[in-house]
Amino acid sequence: MKAARVLRFGPPNVITNEDVPKPEPGAGQLLVRVKAAGVGHWDALIREGKVQLQPLPLTLGSELSGIIEGIGADVSGFELGDEVYGATNEQFGGAYAEYAVPSARRMAPKPKTLSFIEAASVPIVTVTAWQMLFEYAHVTAGQTVLIHGGSGGVGHLAIQIAKAFGARVIATASTANQDFIRRMGADVAIDYTKTKFEEVAKDVDVVLDMAGGDTLKRSYGVVKKGGIIVSIVDEVDQKELDARGIRGVEFRSSPKASVLEDLTRLIDAKKITPIVSQMFPLSEVARAQEQISTRHTRGKIVFQVADEPKG
Repeated sequence: MKAARVLRFGPPNVITNEDVPKPEPGAGQLLVRVKAAGVGHWDALIREGKVQLQPLPLTLGSELSGIIEGIGADVSGFELGDEVYGATNEQFGGAYAEYAVPSARRMAPKPKTLSFIEAASVPIVTVTAWQMLFEYAHVTAGQTVLIHGGSGGVGHLAIQIAKAFGARVIATASTANQDFIRRMGADVAIDYTKTKFEEVAKDVDVVLDMAGGDTLKRSYGVVKKGGIIVSIVDEVDQKELDARGIRGVEFRSSPKASVLEDLTRLIDAKKITPIVSQMFPLSEVARAQEQISTRHTRGKIVFQVADEPKG
């Protein structure tokens, strides 16, 4: 089978498409014929060697959609031919290939209302948005949430999920993405190239930070006492938190089937809609990695590994 392989850490051009043996599912695993695979910032970090979760050589890719063609030992609740989506494993790898062997506990039935392409855009970013909002920040209806990077993979879904549960959402994005974040449901859209967000957002309950750096530093002052900052890119400053009587945490995603199942219900009920902005064939994996490395992608990038079924 074909797989996108990293033989040495480095820029996008280190990735090669190679013929490798088709895997066999081990205990707790599924063999999935991959239809599509999502592209995330973490893939670039792994490719660069900044996050070393698996030894070289490695196959990139942590989120996929496809059809079950094999079931390993100690797996229940799935059948051959099931259409599924989810994350691969704790090493965040293996999805950029024609076949993958994801952990069954990180997979769920594919939403009926989504194509394979759309479904592959969901697992990591949507679970990340969900867990940031509810498992870390414990957002409730009526609270105000400030979302930095509202047009990105995590951000555009965090806006929709927060709104679906009754929160008021302020989101930041560039000039080109103002209409987009409004369409996603932002009550207040801030163009960070023209306006300092702290001039608009004050006394918020929650900040979801997908930007880090100076944006995170300036966010401490807009959170009300008892509120929380959740960052996916930087460590929070405990001194700043203590001085202001607020909480903070650096987020780590932990994809699991139970959250995917909750998200599937929201997706099929049309409460949230994942946005795929670009689609590449697996042969153009380097181009997709170049784009994701810019950190200025609207919605998600997805690889189409196999054609959608007809009919």
